Amino acid sequence: MVRNLAMLVGAAFVTVLAWALFWTVEGQITDPAPKTVVDEFHLQPKEIELESNGVFGKFDQRQLQRGFQVYKEVCSNCHSLSHVAFRDLSQIGYSDAQVKKIAADWGAKQPTFDEKSGDHAERPNIPSDHFPKVYYPGTGSPPDLSLITKAREEGPAYVHSLLTGYAPQPAALLKKFPDAKTPDGAFYNPYFANLNIAMPPPLTQDGQVQYLDGTKPTVDQMAKDVTAFLVWTAEPNLAMRHTAGFAAGIFLLIFCFLAWGAYQNVWRDVKH
Repeated sequence: MVRNLAMLVGAAFVTVLAWALFWTVEGQITDPAPKTVVDEFHLQPKEIELESNGVFGKFDQRQLQRGFQVYKEVCSNCHSLSHVAFRDLSQIGYSDAQVKKIAADWGAKQPTFDEKSGDHAERPNIPSDHFPKVYYPGTGSPPDLSLITKAREEGPAYVHSLLTGYAPQPAALLKKFPDAKTPDGAFYNPYFANLNIAMPPPLTQDGQVQYLDGTKPTVDQMAKDVTAFLVWTAEPNLAMRHTAGFAAGIFLLIFCFLAWGAYQNVWRDVKH
Protein backbone atom coordinates (compact mmCIF):
# COMPACT_ATOMS: atom_id res chain seq x y z
CA MET A 1 0.00 0.00 0.00
CA VAL A 2 2.76 2.46 0.99
CA ARG A 3 4.72 1.56 -2.11
CA ASN A 4 1.76 2.22 -4.37
CA LEU A 5 1.11 5.53 -2.64
CA ALA A 6 4.76 6.58 -3.11
CA MET A 7 4.59 5.73 -6.81
CA LEU A 8 1.36 7.74 -7.13
CA VAL A 9 2.92 10.77 -5.44
CA GLY A 10 6.00 10.48 -7.66
CA ALA A 11 3.86 10.25 -10.80
CA ALA A 12 1.89 13.33 -9.73
CA PHE A 13 5.12 15.25 -9.09
CA VAL A 14 6.51 14.36 -12.53
CA THR A 15 3.20 15.33 -14.15
CA VAL A 16 3.26 18.77 -12.50
CA LEU A 17 6.85 19.35 -13.62
CA ALA A 18 6.05 18.29 -17.17
CA TRP A 19 3.00 20.58 -17.23
CA ALA A 20 5.05 23.54 -15.98
CA LEU A 21 7.80 22.84 -18.55
CA PHE A 22 5.25 22.64 -21.37
CA TRP A 23 3.72 26.02 -20.57
CA THR A 24 7.15 27.60 -20.19
CA VAL A 25 8.28 26.35 -23.60
CA GLU A 26 4.91 27.13 -25.16
CA GLY A 27 5.16 30.73 -23.94
CA GLN A 28 8.65 31.14 -25.42
CA ILE A 29 7.45 29.81 -28.77
CA THR A 30 4.22 31.79 -29.07
CA ASP A 31 5.44 34.96 -27.37
CA PRO A 32 9.25 35.14 -27.61
CA ALA A 33 11.15 37.92 -25.89
CA PRO A 34 11.78 40.87 -28.22
CA LYS A 35 15.24 41.05 -29.73
CA THR A 36 17.59 43.64 -28.33
CA VAL A 37 20.08 45.69 -30.33
CA VAL A 38 22.86 43.37 -29.12
CA ASP A 39 20.93 40.23 -30.16
CA GLU A 40 20.41 41.57 -33.66
CA PHE A 41 23.69 43.33 -34.47
CA HIS A 42 26.32 41.52 -32.42
CA LEU A 43 28.57 39.39 -34.66
CA GLN A 44 30.42 36.18 -33.88
CA PRO A 45 34.22 36.33 -34.35
CA LYS A 46 35.58 35.38 -37.75
CA GLU A 47 37.81 32.34 -37.94
CA ILE A 48 41.52 33.09 -38.14
CA GLU A 49 44.17 30.80 -39.61
CA LEU A 50 47.34 30.64 -37.51
CA GLU A 51 50.32 28.28 -37.61
CA SER A 52 49.48 27.30 -34.03
CA ASN A 53 46.00 26.02 -34.92
CA GLY A 54 45.21 22.32 -34.76
CA VAL A 55 46.77 19.36 -32.97
CA PHE A 56 50.00 19.69 -34.97
CA GLY A 57 50.15 23.47 -34.62
CA LYS A 58 53.43 25.23 -33.92
CA PHE A 59 54.52 28.85 -33.72
CA ASP A 60 56.02 30.85 -36.57
CA GLN A 61 58.83 32.79 -34.88
CA ARG A 62 58.94 35.47 -37.57
CA GLN A 63 55.24 36.12 -37.09
CA LEU A 64 55.64 36.20 -33.31
CA GLN A 65 58.40 38.79 -33.63
CA ARG A 66 56.19 40.90 -35.90
CA GLY A 67 53.38 40.54 -33.37
CA PHE A 68 55.67 41.64 -30.56
CA GLN A 69 56.64 44.67 -32.63
CA VAL A 70 52.94 45.59 -33.02
CA TYR A 71 52.39 45.12 -29.29
CA LYS A 72 55.44 47.24 -28.46
CA GLU A 73 54.62 50.11 -30.83
CA VAL A 74 50.82 50.14 -30.63
CA CYS A 75 49.47 48.29 -27.58
CA SER A 76 52.04 48.64 -24.80
CA ASN A 77 51.14 52.22 -23.85
CA CYS A 78 47.73 51.06 -22.62
CA HIS A 79 47.88 47.31 -22.02
CA SER A 80 50.13 45.39 -19.66
CA LEU A 81 51.83 42.08 -20.33
CA SER A 82 52.65 41.40 -16.71
CA HIS A 83 52.74 37.59 -16.83
CA VAL A 84 55.57 37.60 -19.37
CA ALA A 85 59.24 38.22 -18.55
CA PHE A 86 61.60 39.93 -20.96
CA ARG A 87 63.80 36.84 -21.04
CA ASP A 88 60.85 34.82 -22.36
CA LEU A 89 61.37 36.63 -25.67
CA SER A 90 64.37 34.35 -26.28
CA GLN A 91 61.81 31.60 -26.99
CA ILE A 92 60.63 33.46 -30.10
CA GLY A 93 64.08 33.96 -31.61
CA TYR A 94 65.60 36.98 -29.89
CA SER A 95 69.24 36.67 -28.79
CA ASP A 96 70.35 37.35 -25.22
CA ALA A 97 71.84 40.67 -26.32
CA GLN A 98 68.60 41.69 -28.04
CA VAL A 99 66.53 40.74 -24.98
CA LYS A 100 68.82 42.76 -22.74
CA LYS A 101 68.48 45.80 -25.01
CA ILE A 102 64.69 45.45 -25.29
CA ALA A 103 64.42 45.34 -21.49
CA ALA A 104 66.76 48.30 -20.93
CA ASP A 105 65.05 50.45 -23.60
CA TRP A 106 61.50 49.68 -22.47
CA GLY A 107 59.62 52.89 -21.69
CA ALA A 108 58.16 51.91 -18.31
CA LYS A 109 60.69 51.13 -15.60
CA GLN A 110 60.65 48.87 -12.56
CA PRO A 111 59.52 50.59 -9.34
CA THR A 112 61.88 50.37 -6.37
CA PHE A 113 61.58 51.22 -2.68
CA ASP A 114 64.37 52.10 -0.29
CA GLU A 115 63.39 50.76 3.14
CA LYS A 116 65.95 52.96 4.92
CA SER A 117 64.98 56.29 3.38
CA GLY A 118 61.42 55.45 2.45
CA ASP A 119 61.98 56.80 -1.06
CA HIS A 120 60.29 55.41 -4.15
CA ALA A 121 62.27 55.35 -7.38
CA GLU A 122 62.65 53.47 -10.64
CA ARG A 123 65.36 51.40 -12.26
CA PRO A 124 65.85 50.13 -15.81
CA ASN A 125 64.44 46.72 -16.63
CA ILE A 126 66.64 43.63 -16.80
CA PRO A 127 65.85 40.38 -18.67
CA SER A 128 64.56 38.60 -15.56
CA ASP A 129 61.93 41.32 -14.95
CA HIS A 130 58.36 40.94 -16.09
CA PHE A 131 56.94 43.58 -18.40
CA PRO A 132 55.95 46.53 -16.20
CA LYS A 133 52.28 47.05 -15.45
CA VAL A 134 50.44 49.97 -17.01
CA TYR A 135 48.46 52.03 -14.51
CA TYR A 136 45.73 54.61 -15.02
CA PRO A 137 45.23 56.17 -11.56
CA GLY A 138 41.61 56.91 -10.80
CA THR A 139 40.22 55.50 -14.05
CA GLY A 140 41.16 51.84 -13.87
CA SER A 141 43.46 49.99 -16.23
CA PRO A 142 42.70 48.34 -19.59
CA PRO A 143 42.86 44.52 -19.56
CA ASP A 144 46.22 42.81 -19.20
CA LEU A 145 46.89 41.02 -22.48
CA SER A 146 49.09 38.18 -21.18
CA LEU A 147 46.23 35.64 -21.11
CA ILE A 148 43.63 37.45 -23.19
CA THR A 149 43.32 34.69 -25.81
CA LYS A 150 42.52 32.24 -23.01
CA ALA A 151 40.27 34.60 -21.07
CA ARG A 152 37.93 35.33 -23.98
CA GLU A 153 35.68 32.83 -25.73
CA GLU A 154 37.12 31.99 -29.16
CA GLY A 155 40.14 34.00 -27.98
CA PRO A 156 42.34 34.35 -31.11
CA ALA A 157 39.35 34.87 -33.41
CA TYR A 158 37.84 37.36 -30.96
CA VAL A 159 41.05 39.44 -30.67
CA HIS A 160 41.56 39.57 -34.44
CA SER A 161 37.92 40.39 -35.18
CA LEU A 162 37.82 43.07 -32.50
CA LEU A 163 40.95 44.78 -33.83
CA THR A 164 39.63 44.84 -37.40
CA GLY A 165 35.93 45.30 -36.60
CA TYR A 166 35.64 49.03 -35.92
CA ALA A 167 33.05 50.65 -38.18
CA PRO A 168 30.41 53.39 -38.27
CA GLN A 169 27.10 52.44 -36.73
CA PRO A 170 24.83 50.87 -39.38
CA ALA A 171 21.94 53.03 -40.50
CA ALA A 172 19.63 50.04 -39.99
CA LEU A 173 20.60 49.92 -36.31
CA LEU A 174 19.81 53.58 -35.68
CA LYS A 175 16.58 53.29 -37.63
CA LYS A 176 15.35 50.33 -35.60
CA PHE A 177 16.87 51.36 -32.26
CA PRO A 178 17.08 55.18 -32.23
CA ASP A 179 18.17 55.22 -28.59
CA ALA A 180 21.14 52.93 -29.25
CA LYS A 181 23.43 55.61 -30.64
CA THR A 182 27.06 55.07 -29.63
CA PRO A 183 27.76 57.43 -26.72
CA ASP A 184 30.44 60.11 -26.89
CA GLY A 185 33.87 58.71 -26.07
CA ALA A 186 32.97 55.20 -27.25
CA PHE A 187 33.37 53.44 -30.60
CA TYR A 188 31.08 51.04 -32.44
CA ASN A 189 32.40 47.51 -32.81
CA PRO A 190 29.95 44.66 -33.57
CA TYR A 191 32.32 42.07 -32.09
CA PHE A 192 32.35 43.68 -28.65
CA ALA A 193 29.86 42.44 -26.05
CA ASN A 194 27.61 45.53 -25.99
CA LEU A 195 28.64 46.89 -29.42
CA ASN A 196 30.29 50.01 -27.95
CA ILE A 197 33.88 49.96 -26.72
CA ALA A 198 35.90 52.65 -24.95
CA MET A 199 39.16 51.72 -26.69
CA PRO A 200 39.81 53.79 -29.83
CA PRO A 201 40.78 51.80 -32.94
CA PRO A 202 44.42 50.83 -32.29
CA LEU A 203 45.19 49.86 -35.89
CA THR A 204 44.02 52.69 -38.08
CA GLN A 205 45.93 52.40 -41.35
CA ASP A 206 48.24 50.21 -43.40
CA GLY A 207 51.91 50.84 -42.69
CA GLN A 208 51.30 51.93 -39.11
CA VAL A 209 54.13 49.59 -38.08
CA GLN A 210 57.13 49.16 -40.33
CA TYR A 211 58.06 45.49 -40.18
CA LEU A 212 61.76 44.72 -40.00
CA ASP A 213 61.41 41.58 -42.15
CA GLY A 214 59.77 43.38 -45.08
CA THR A 215 56.27 41.92 -44.64
CA LYS A 216 53.56 44.26 -45.94
CA PRO A 217 51.97 45.78 -42.81
CA THR A 218 48.29 45.91 -43.69
CA VAL A 219 45.79 46.41 -40.88
CA ASP A 220 44.66 42.79 -41.23
CA GLN A 221 48.26 41.52 -41.20
CA MET A 222 49.17 43.55 -38.12
CA ALA A 223 46.04 42.33 -36.31
CA LYS A 224 46.82 38.74 -37.26
CA ASP A 225 50.44 39.01 -36.13
CA VAL A 226 49.68 40.56 -32.74
CA THR A 227 46.98 37.91 -32.24
CA ALA A 228 49.54 35.17 -32.91
CA PHE A 229 51.88 36.83 -30.40
CA LEU A 230 49.15 36.92 -27.75
CA VAL A 231 48.38 33.24 -28.37
CA TRP A 232 52.03 32.60 -27.55
CA THR A 233 52.01 34.74 -24.38
CA ALA A 234 48.95 32.81 -23.15
CA GLU A 235 50.43 29.38 -23.90
CA PRO A 236 54.16 29.54 -24.71
CA ASN A 237 54.53 25.74 -24.37
CA LEU A 238 51.76 24.99 -26.87
CA ALA A 239 54.07 23.38 -29.47
CA MET A 240 55.75 21.24 -26.79
CA ARG A 241 52.35 20.18 -25.48
CA HIS A 242 51.26 19.18 -28.98
CA THR A 243 54.45 17.15 -29.45
CA ALA A 244 53.99 15.44 -26.07
CA GLY A 245 50.37 14.66 -26.88
CA PHE A 246 51.30 13.16 -30.24
CA ALA A 247 54.03 11.02 -28.60
CA ALA A 248 51.57 9.86 -25.93
CA GLY A 249 49.07 8.88 -28.63
CA ILE A 250 51.72 6.82 -30.46
CA PHE A 251 52.72 5.15 -27.18
CA LEU A 252 49.11 4.19 -26.41
CA LEU A 253 48.66 2.70 -29.87
CA ILE A 254 51.82 0.59 -29.46
CA PHE A 255 50.76 -0.41 -25.94
CA CYS A 256 47.33 -1.51 -27.17
CA PHE A 257 48.93 -3.60 -29.94
CA LEU A 258 51.32 -5.27 -27.46
CA ALA A 259 48.47 -5.90 -25.00
CA TRP A 260 46.41 -7.49 -27.77
CA GLY A 261 49.40 -9.67 -28.77
CA ALA A 262 49.93 -10.75 -25.16
CA TYR A 263 46.26 -11.61 -24.82
CA GLN A 264 46.38 -13.76 -27.96
CA ASN A 265 49.53 -15.51 -26.77
CA VAL A 266 48.23 -16.28 -23.26
CA TRP A 267 44.84 -17.57 -24.33
CA ARG A 268 45.72 -19.21 -27.65
CA ASP A 269 45.60 -22.78 -26.22
CA VAL A 270 42.43 -22.24 -24.22
CA LYS A 271 39.40 -23.87 -25.85
CA HIS A 272 36.04 -22.19 -25.50
